Amino acid sequence: MRARHGFASFLGPDIEHFIAHKRSAGRRFETEEKSLRLLDDFLLERRVCVLDAVTPALIDEFLASRPRSKPRSYNHLRCTIGRLFAYLVGHGKVSRNPLQSPPRRARYQRSPFIFDQAAARRLLATAQALADRGGTLDRGSTYHLIFAILYGLGLRVGEACRLCVKDVDLDRRVLVIRQTKFYKSRLVPFGPKLEALLRQQIVRCRTGLYGSADPETALFRLKGGRAVSPGTVSITFQQLVRRLHFMIPPGVSPPRLHDLRHSCAVGTLARWYRDGDDPQARLHILSTFLGHVDINSTAIYLTTTPELLDLANRRFEAFAAATLREGLA
Repeated sequence: MRARHGFASFLGPDIEHFIAHKRSAGRRFETEEKSLRLLDDFLLERRVCVLDAVTPALIDEFLASRPRSKPRSYNHLRCTIGRLFAYLVGHGKVSRNPLQSPPRRARYQRSPFIFDQAAARRLLATAQALADRGGTLDRGSTYHLIFAILYGLGLRVGEACRLCVKDVDLDRRVLVIRQTKFYKSRLVPFGPKLEALLRQQIVRCRTGLYGSADPETALFRLKGGRAVSPGTVSITFQQLVRRLHFMIPPGVSPPRLHDLRHSCAVGTLARWYRDGDDPQARLHILSTFLGHVDINSTAIYLTTTPELLDLANRRFEAFAAATLREGLA
């Protein structure tokens, strides 16, 4: 049985060059690598040994051999294969892309649940009241701070769980976010409220309450020193949500942990409207804050809410009124 760290089909070297090319641009490309391994295995099973044999019909057969119930999953697999062959076309290896089948149309998707300040306060208060159990140390304070960071700073849950003691710079009021989705580190500033919570957490770590004061250890950890996992945070979040019985508007999905990140983005946009700033001109700031490669990725998080619509309408009405006055003058 071949080692899983390599590719054994005739396309193996090209696939490895393609992955290296993507990673040189700052992409993790881990899920995509798994998809390309499926193609590699498929070519071996079908004993395909030359590029001329990789026809649109063969690619369709491969896609059909990997059933995907959700359009998004199917389209991700399809897109990864398409990008590989587009890369080969660009390097003169093939004359045309054999991927010809269209993407699947996604069905109507519900909007994410956006936590307003009242809903966020309820979540944080319930988390603070969690009783200690299992391996999580000071469970209430731990999850209260984790959810506060996810909501207030828009971190990904994996980024929060990977924070070490050394990543909290209390003097400059910034978190150093390492090992991000795109291999890029960034600094995320925080305000006085989060500073107080982080300072308390740092004190607990440095006094040895968590078993070690080493700056390299996890900020949120279990009794043995292992970091709290994203999966555990998600389970705890869902347990709290079930207790809180949030009112879910029509067309909106039940709350998910990642919705705290959505809520941070929407809340920032609303705050800019209220402060009289131009949100369009400041989107690049939000994009950098969230750790996105481009603004298009940030736009996915900007769910339209009644508050945003009301703020945008007020902005337009003020603009229209001023324009009308100028026209009549």
